[in-house]
Amino acid sequence: MPHDLSHLDAALATYPRVALLEGPTPIQKLQRLSRLPELNGCNIYVKRDDLTGLGGGGNKLRKLEFLLGEALAAGADTLVTWGGFQSNHARLTAAVAAQQGLACELILTPSAVRSDDDFCHNGNVVLDALFGASIHRLPRGVAPDTFAAERVDRLKQQGRKPFVMPLGGSSPRGSLGYAACAGEILRQADTLGIRFEQITVPNGSAGTHSGLLAGVTLAQAPTTILGYSVLATEEQASALTVEKTGQVLQLLSPSTALAEASIKVDGSQRGEAYGAPTEAMLEAVRLLASQEGLLTDPVYGGKAFAGLLAAVRRGDFPAGSNLLFVMTGGLPGIFAYRSAFDG
Repeated sequence: MPHDLSHLDAALATYPRVALLEGPTPIQKLQRLSRLPELNGCNIYVKRDDLTGLGGGGNKLRKLEFLLGEALAAGADTLVTWGGFQSNHARLTAAVAAQQGLACELILTPSAVRSDDDFCHNGNVVLDALFGASIHRLPRGVAPDTFAAERVDRLKQQGRKPFVMPLGGSSPRGSLGYAACAGEILRQADTLGIRFEQITVPNGSAGTHSGLLAGVTLAQAPTTILGYSVLATEEQASALTVEKTGQVLQLLSPSTALAEASIKVDGSQRGEAYGAPTEAMLEAVRLLASQEGLLTDPVYGGKAFAGLLAAVRRGDFPAGSNLLFVMTGGLPGIFAYRSAFDG
């Protein structure tokens, strides 16, 4: 029986939204990889959110659809956000601003684990400049949110109308983008005639995970959402995901309760720190590329895909299970991690 998505659709329609995607992103089965004996007969599918075209693509565009709707409704003429040097969210905020004819200010912070030339000057930072953003590179120890507040005050004094895009786009409003994606996935599963036992995502600022979980909760779908933490510890990421999922449900359906048992976060793939390469990540990125010709990034997708591979290899799922991995984009990050893949 098809999923009933009427409640979810109606709730989402109450929020301003600007279309930034070309339509639903495809779901594809990894045919060669699924036939590997080590994957124990599981069917591995990918949701190609790396194929969103604007600005090099990636999952942040779904969040920006709702955040941009909010910004334009407020009359904004400047988008302000912050993130690390290789922030995909910063890159796509700059691309969206360029498309919409808005000014953009990016506040970028250095990495605690990488300072090589490729990381500091290649990948996303090349694209930030191409999109015409004003870039502020902060030294270590300067709080980006404090700097952003100061910039917003200065812009207002200049007569501008700035709008702050939250870290990773992962405010409750931004996370609506992945509640909408949950509905998109469930419709595609109905068309394919299958049910996904689990949807696997990277969990950084928790917006993608929280939005998906809110969406499947509202649709009363039995699919498990598992996030592999790449930024915070497992405990911190779990607490943040509980909080954000509850906030998204408050926007969509205040009477819908979240079962905390549905929050599933795994911290096993994070490594020593956010952005630190791991052997499992490198193997996962290489396997996906060599078996399927697909590229996933080293900071988010590579670690989450490594977690999915480890679970399937352990036999956590019976043969014939249908498992969906959300490819969240971030391709420019591969070029910033050249030395890690050369090692």
